[in-house]
Amino acid sequence: MAVHHALSATREAYDAAARTYAQLFRDTLRDSPLDRAILGVFAEAVHASGNGQVADLGCGPGHITAHLAELGLTASGVDASPAMIELAQQAYRELRFEVGSMAALNIADGVLGGVLSRWSIIHTPPQELPVILTEFHRVLAPGGHLLIGFSASDGPSHPTQVFDHAVAPAYRWSPDHLAAMLRTFGLAEVARMVREPQPTDRRQFQEVQLLARKA
Repeated sequence: MAVHHALSATREAYDAAARTYAQLFRDTLRDSPLDRAILGVFAEAVHASGNGQVADLGCGPGHITAHLAELGLTASGVDASPAMIELAQQAYRELRFEVGSMAALNIADGVLGGVLSRWSIIHTPPQELPVILTEFHRVLAPGGHLLIGFSASDGPSHPTQVFDHAVAPAYRWSPDHLAAMLRTFGLAEVARMVREPQPTDRRQFQEVQLLARKA
């Protein structure tokens, strides 16, 4: 019941903020060479696996999904917010988007070469994250890659921390703690990128992106 309530509250909040969110974040990759770089590494790893199918989970208005398609991947997007999916479908008619939950993906076992989870786990209560990691592992083919982005907590003594998010309650994670969780679900860390907070950032948190591979 608590999980359903958290998902419903997050969905409603993002539905209300969808158009504003799309306007604010549509051009973020243009101004972020580090993000473009790690997405490029992810795309190369997926291509090298021989399976170019990827799912952008928590795709929002679809701009990152479209970037993955530009990198030569067969990319589709999933988001819990119907309003976000509507915007994505309007903007990128050549791509496939659908409303769905990361905890119960409408994707067959082992069909994906890659899963992108870009700040989409931050609204998941920590006790429910294992359900989502199980789904990530299930849909990935052997040798497939996961790229997961999140905000870092204040050191290893804080595995998770709640923070004030503009849209919905959210959580920060210790990178080492989350990497260890991934290992328990058969997803071995390959690399990580850590972006230090900049003076102009509203939140002074490290941003972390972990690249992991399914054995």
